[in-house]
Amino acid sequence: MSEVQRRDSVAVAVGGVRIGGGAPVVVQSMTSTETADVAGTVRQVRELAEAGSELVRITVNTPEAAAAVGEIRRRLDDEGCRVPLVGDFHYNGHLLLARYPECARSLAKYRINPGNVGQGRTRDDNFATICAIARDEGKAVRIGVNAGSLDQELVTAAMAENTSKGLGKSSQQIVGECMVRSALLSTELALANGLREDAIVISCKLSQPLELIAVYRDLASRTRQPLHLGLTEAGMGLKGLVWSAAAMGVLLEEGIGDTIRVSLTPRPGGDRREEVYAACELLQALGLRSFAPSVTACPGCGRTTSATFRELAERVQTYVRERMPEWKRMYPGVEGMRVAVMGCIVNGPGESKSAHVGISLPGTGEAPSCPVYVDGRKFTTLKGTSEELATAFLAIVEEYVASHYSTRG
Repeated sequence: MSEVQRRDSVAVAVGGVRIGGGAPVVVQSMTSTETADVAGTVRQVRELAEAGSELVRITVNTPEAAAAVGEIRRRLDDEGCRVPLVGDFHYNGHLLLARYPECARSLAKYRINPGNVGQGRTRDDNFATICAIARDEGKAVRIGVNAGSLDQELVTAAMAENTSKGLGKSSQQIVGECMVRSALLSTELALANGLREDAIVISCKLSQPLELIAVYRDLASRTRQPLHLGLTEAGMGLKGLVWSAAAMGVLLEEGIGDTIRVSLTPRPGGDRREEVYAACELLQALGLRSFAPSVTACPGCGRTTSATFRELAERVQTYVRERMPEWKRMYPGVEGMRVAVMGCIVNGPGESKSAHVGISLPGTGEAPSCPVYVDGRKFTTLKGTSEELATAFLAIVEEYVASHYSTRG
């Protein structure tokens, strides 16, 4: 694992998951279902958890949603899915938590947005109500400040001060400073209302990578509370992935961040688990965690005009993800396995030998045979159709897992 010097932070327990205090960085995700749809929400929570999400946040925005939380928790427990649930509250969290005590008991953590709990004295009273319920139920909270819903009274006062005193700060600087101030003031208010230091996580989310980096560097220097990282509204597909990795990769390498979410916008009909896979890959790329065997694959070039190696690489990646829930239960340590699917003789044999299990497919004009290497030594040579190659190679991968990793009874 990485030798990154992690920032010293307080340890917070969320269900059975430890955040901060030197614990491994935790992966979080959020459902996209209507929470009142119990069956649909249970199914998606389970899928996210099996993909690697260690905390799953659900929207709690209506009485119907709040009333469904207890049944969601029961069904997940009945299925053996113990992943802690986080309730996402805006505007009416104080009312829902007070009126639906089973909801308050069933959640492991409450997310509070200081900009959305009311105005003036009402804001403080509503915030205090949520903190009191969390205190009495023994739950953690995340004080989640977002640039898009920042307390406008705070921003207006800071803008006026900037103008009157000629401070020359940009609007981005002012917003960032206000976000940090809001998070710290809200933490003080939470502590004053009986929450313990080891029950509070903080986040300050923006949608621009450089602004996020600046805000979290400032925040990390001013609090010991665990920090949740995430580029909010990161976007779709490639853009969302690159921007999230650019922002969080820098911070994680600096030891900042105790839990993360990659907030991807799914394509219509897309797979919500993609944000979990992305978060796991980010942590694995930085050497901070291992979640699943890594698949090294050739990018392709003029030497690899056949689509066979691309199809095989996709088959292997899909197979690994589908098998991981069972492998994780049965074979401790399999997360560190490396698999290579290469497309020609240039780098194919070398990369394949460096992996635990690797295959080098023929490039254009090469002999139609595929050497397979296991732990650096040639194991066999495969030939046949794309389907035959995939079946044979995946069988070798499966056999390697079963024979090289300790079996858990």
